[in-house]
Amino acid sequence: MEEKVILVDSDDHEIGIAEKLRTHREGALHRAFSIFVFNSKGELLLQKRAKGKYHSAGLWTNTCCGHPRPKEPIQQAVHRRLMEEMGFDCDLKEIFSFTYKVQLANDLVEHEYDYVFVGTDGDPTPSPEEADDWKWTDLEELRTDVQMNPDRYAAWFRICIDKLIWHVRHSGAFPRGESHQRTGNTRNTSPAAGHRRLHSVGTAGRGSPRERSG
Repeated sequence: MEEKVILVDSDDHEIGIAEKLRTHREGALHRAFSIFVFNSKGELLLQKRAKGKYHSAGLWTNTCCGHPRPKEPIQQAVHRRLMEEMGFDCDLKEIFSFTYKVQLANDLVEHEYDYVFVGTDGDPTPSPEEADDWKWTDLEELRTDVQMNPDRYAAWFRICIDKLIWHVRHSGAFPRGESHQRTGNTRNTSPAAGHRRLHSVGTAGRGSPRERSG
């Protein structure tokens, strides 16, 4: 059975349910999440998307991405998907959200209202259907490589990486080995996370990020 995603408006109010592939063909805005897991050295866990993925195959990206299923709380979805993709689970904390729209190959469009979660440590054993490789990487080296070699990275990752780095270093979100409790609400109530969203619209090679109050 085709996987379903949750369609939303610009304020993340649910407006319907649709098949995932059809949603990406039509470019409909839908709810999603991106997970960034760090180790005790502050290095970020990246995965290289499997060559069999229907879009962005073979590109490096953040630890894990996914979509909550209809009626599935996003706090449950992030742990489910992290285990499915990378073979481990950890405490996760929501730090901000952003929307973006990019044209991908094969006439597909990514248009997501994306919640960003961070966590600490893990022992990756990725599913071969999801990831061909993985690595821990220094943030400054990563930032430089994304600038120098953007075509190696997934579009959504390029759009949000600078914002992610700012948050983990300047807003108290950086998980320096401490354990984060799983949140009980769909939004983090800190000003940095709940009231500032990064919005980007562009092609797979470019984005035009801007912030606004939520």
